[in-house]
Amino acid sequence: MNDAIVYRSRMPFAIKIEPRMSVPRWLGPVVNIAAVVVALLLGMVILAVVGGDPFATYAHIAQSAFGDRYVFSDTLVKATPLILVGLGCSLAFRMKLWNIGAEGQLYIGALCASACVLTGFITPATPQVLALALMMAAGMLGGALWGLVPGFLKARLGLNEIIITLMMNYIALALVNFFVFAVWSEGGFAQSKTFPRNAWLPRASEYAATFDFLSGLTTHWGIVIALVAVVIMWYVISRSRWGYEIRLTGDNPRAANYAGMPIVRNTILVMMVSGALAGLAGMSEISGVVHRLQGTISPGYGFTGIIIAWLSKLNPFAVVLSSILFGGLILAGREIQPSGIPRLIQGMILFMLIASDVLLRYRVRIVRTR
Repeated sequence: MNDAIVYRSRMPFAIKIEPRMSVPRWLGPVVNIAAVVVALLLGMVILAVVGGDPFATYAHIAQSAFGDRYVFSDTLVKATPLILVGLGCSLAFRMKLWNIGAEGQLYIGALCASACVLTGFITPATPQVLALALMMAAGMLGGALWGLVPGFLKARLGLNEIIITLMMNYIALALVNFFVFAVWSEGGFAQSKTFPRNAWLPRASEYAATFDFLSGLTTHWGIVIALVAVVIMWYVISRSRWGYEIRLTGDNPRAANYAGMPIVRNTILVMMVSGALAGLAGMSEISGVVHRLQGTISPGYGFTGIIIAWLSKLNPFAVVLSSILFGGLILAGREIQPSGIPRLIQGMILFMLIASDVLLRYRVRIVRTR
């Protein structure tokens, strides 16, 4: 059966759109790069229309995010939670589970990690390695439990995980605000007291006495945790039996069901692991950056992680590069006026990525008609 669509005109040719039987491996990266380039060009057009200088704006963004090792260190700080959230979204998307709740899972992870300190479970006398390990475990557990709810409702009752995860974001933020305004508020402000030093992820600058080039760098150990998670996730997806089950279920649920794969269990587990990674991102942010719990720890990391997963085509290693790009855009938002320009670029990239997906599903051909 021919599913091709033909657009005819008075010219001696026609545009024929037909489904692809297979997608070349090189096509995905090429289409992604082209989508980003087109998005940047459209952003330049918009800037020019409103009276801005697109070349100067882009040059300032690049300088603000990648101009020297100090600002690049700041970019890596922004990229750290994006890597973890992007990994979580990629895992869920691999199984065709649309986890839109990474933002809420990040906040719950931060809340649970903070609880270890603010309830006195971790004291200033606790060894730093143990304190950080407990905070990581609590953050991942909190994110996993927050992901368990939509995973269970999807697997057992067939409810739409998009709506559930999206609505749970607001519940998570309200829950964090309750604790920072009422339970753990410091002086009536929307923040808790500062964590003791043993609950801080060490920064690169702390090793400057041994390595001079690390002086002044703000990058913390969260980036190492994120990169280890990348390698683990790559191995799980590409080399493990569970990863094969996830990929097959995402590609062909009927075949996975026929093969006797535990789809219900895997649905719940994938949502929990996805939430755990987002929760770990929350822990890295409050332990490595702000050193306290507050209601504004995320400039939208959870939602940006969705774009990163899409741009990376669910490849864990590509998530790192995409996160650095978007981390730079977030950092540049502090330097660019109006500050919404980097968000405009992010939105344009997402729009072009979604639009360009048609090139992966269909082949466009120009054929002669006379």
